[in-house]
Amino acid sequence: MTKKVPTSTILVPVDFSSHSKEALLFAAELAARLSAPLIILHVIHDPGESPGYYSQKDPEHPHKIADVAAEMMAEFIARITKENPELNSIPQAKIKLVSGLPVTRILEMAEYYNPQMVVMGSKGRTGLAHLLLGSKAEQVVRLCPSPVTIIKMTESKG
Repeated sequence: MTKKVPTSTILVPVDFSSHSKEALLFAAELAARLSAPLIILHVIHDPGESPGYYSQKDPEHPHKIADVAAEMMAEFIARITKENPELNSIPQAKIKLVSGLPVTRILEMAEYYNPQMVVMGSKGRTGLAHLLLGSKAEQVVRLCPSPVTIIKMTESKG
């Protein structure tokens, strides 16, 4: 079996949280320093898993969940770009929205793009809570074909 040669791309999955913002900032700075393309990924997950996650701005006129997610992504990127104008790699990044289960789709995108690195944010839980709950980031670390860097934030920082 022939192993794929990693591309210079950096893949950063985001969920619009402060944890993923920190991961995006780290990935954007790294991409700029390495002159590497940046792919910002958001997985539109099943609303049954987290009902209300994609809040409707106008409940009187419901929108498709993908449209709401795309709008949230645009606002997330615009806010981070405005706060960090020196990071040129963010406005130049490829934006990718996919539907499905987050871990599965992140792994599929890592397999497809074969990035040199995946950068993810994490809440930084430790101890029993971490062992019992696990995390999407931990699952990606264990299963991803590419190297994964976790940007860990403690509860007090987030």
